[in-house]
Amino acid sequence: MMERLQKIIAAAGIASRRRGEELIRAGRVSVNGVVVTELGVKADPAKDIIRVDGNTISVTKNLFYVALHKPAEYVTTMSDPQKRPTVADLVRDIPERVYPVGRLDYGSSGLLLLTNDGDFAQKIQHPRFQIPKTYRVKITGHLSTEELKKLAAGISLPDAIFKPENLSVEKTNQRSSWLRLTLREGKNRIIRRGFEAAGRRVARLVRESIGDVTLAGLEEGTWRDLTGREIKQLLAQAARKS
Repeated sequence: MMERLQKIIAAAGIASRRRGEELIRAGRVSVNGVVVTELGVKADPAKDIIRVDGNTISVTKNLFYVALHKPAEYVTTMSDPQKRPTVADLVRDIPERVYPVGRLDYGSSGLLLLTNDGDFAQKIQHPRFQIPKTYRVKITGHLSTEELKKLAAGISLPDAIFKPENLSVEKTNQRSSWLRLTLREGKNRIIRRGFEAAGRRVARLVRESIGDVTLAGLEEGTWRDLTGREIKQLLAQAARKS
């Protein structure tokens, strides 16, 4: 069956559809020996020889859907030119190549999904599907009621508005506070940048859940397979927003 190249690349677990489009534009994809640089080109994965960076791809594989408890100071990529630890180091025992769904910055810990199903990754991480993500955040100092209201109303940043949902104070210490909040979409480091704009530094950031998938029972640095029910729930949440 003829399909767009970026969809085939995603189905093969090479990259998400968006990343597949970038690979095509960069001239890194060929069909039957002919380099393709334009989007919209279709191929039949059952008949055509499709290569990415010279490597033939196949859409026949076992699909993996993984929940990882990422430690802080691990990079959410499969390799790092600075030779820092990456999440790939934590999932080496998975027999297929999986890649992160979305991001979790270097200094943050918590729940990260990985998969080799490009369609699934696209639906879960795309901003328009608005899968809710819950975080625990440790900040310096204490927030007044007015400051909490201001944050909940939204903080303008150069590239977005930081507007946490369900913002609440969990506990306070002498010099810091633990908060809980939910985001439905987020730019790079938006929680840290949002609190900095409000005059507070984020000391720790932990993502506790994505949709109905949580860290419960998952020790730091370990992973587990998502259940069929969890996969269906995530896709159902994305479908309601599509």
